[in-house]
Amino acid sequence: MGKVTIDYRDYFAETIQQMCTQGLLLVSADKDKKPNVMAIGWGMIGSIWSRPAFIVFVRPSRHTYGLLEEVGEFTVNVPPNELAEATTYCGTVSGRDHDKIKEKQFTLVPGRKVRVPIIQECIIHYECRLLHKNNVLADFLDKNFKSEVYPKGDFHRIYFGEILTAYADDEAVKELG
Repeated sequence: MGKVTIDYRDYFAETIQQMCTQGLLLVSADKDKKPNVMAIGWGMIGSIWSRPAFIVFVRPSRHTYGLLEEVGEFTVNVPPNELAEATTYCGTVSGRDHDKIKEKQFTLVPGRKVRVPIIQECIIHYECRLLHKNNVLADFLDKNFKSEVYPKGDFHRIYFGEILTAYADDEAVKELG
């Protein structure tokens, strides 16, 4: 099954559904193109500053944080249901200590418009270049929410990625149901 270029809005519902249920796979890489993958369960897709955007949240303690700071590009990959266990794994171990790509036998394919690869086994892909970043500001969070989500004070950095291209395996997306 081939990957066909799509409008970033074509599989909005499927992308959000997977993010909220099993998570998505964010791939980043260092300046030498050594990739890392992490699971994300928080994010937004839409339009900002008249550009298509994928907004992701990454804590400074995560290995991915340093890679995003270094390279400023990332891909968001929507895994099929059969990759639920692999996605969970990618959200529970650090790329500092594990080669998650090798351990989960993901096939990496070069990005079409960014230096960061996609995961071939995933069914929807968004290639993003950093437009803006800022930090979650503790003083502006609802105090109850802050204690619930940030009990240790490890506030996220928010990365606004312009979606440069999106593509999907149309047949596999239909199986998400």
